[in-house]
Amino acid sequence: MGASLEISRRLLTTDDFHRMGDAGIFGPEDKVELLEGELIQMAPIGGPHMSVVNCLNTLFSRQVYGQAVVSIQNPVSLPPHSEMQPDLALLKWNMLKKPVTPGASDVLLVIEVAYTTLAYDRDVKMGLYARHEIPEAWLVDVEAGTVLVHRGPSESGYREVSTATKSDTISPQLLPDVKIPLADLW
Repeated sequence: MGASLEISRRLLTTDDFHRMGDAGIFGPEDKVELLEGELIQMAPIGGPHMSVVNCLNTLFSRQVYGQAVVSIQNPVSLPPHSEMQPDLALLKWNMLKKPVTPGASDVLLVIEVAYTTLAYDRDVKMGLYARHEIPEAWLVDVEAGTVLVHRGPSESGYREVSTATKSDTISPQLLPDVKIPLADLW
């Protein structure tokens, strides 16, 4: 019996990820996120997914000016080992002209739109957002026509998860005057 070889993985940090981008390792066609130290190829964006993201962008943009920044498919840094690109993030207004990647403390709400990635977004991304104390995360299930609203982040996940349907109007917890009629998404 030969000696066993212990194999270890080297997890990438957000700094490593940025250096790779600066060095030109990723081209414009590369859609990757850094998740828990590993590079994850993002799913292609199809018509139904794109349509819902565009609707959300329009609905939020009309209502949050002066209160929040609508950030579409842009990075949110969750050091030391993650940098996500949620479909939509509402950032604190003071982030409007800051030339830095926002972190968890800059985020009011993240939204993931799932057309082909529901299980992954629900089982992996929502937990990561909760562990980094992002106050609220919505998971839009395009096929079911529902939104899972996650609030109360903790190390083990969000403490409160509710389901909103097409007939509901929902508001971000930190921006209660903003009303999103879900019937407008489909």
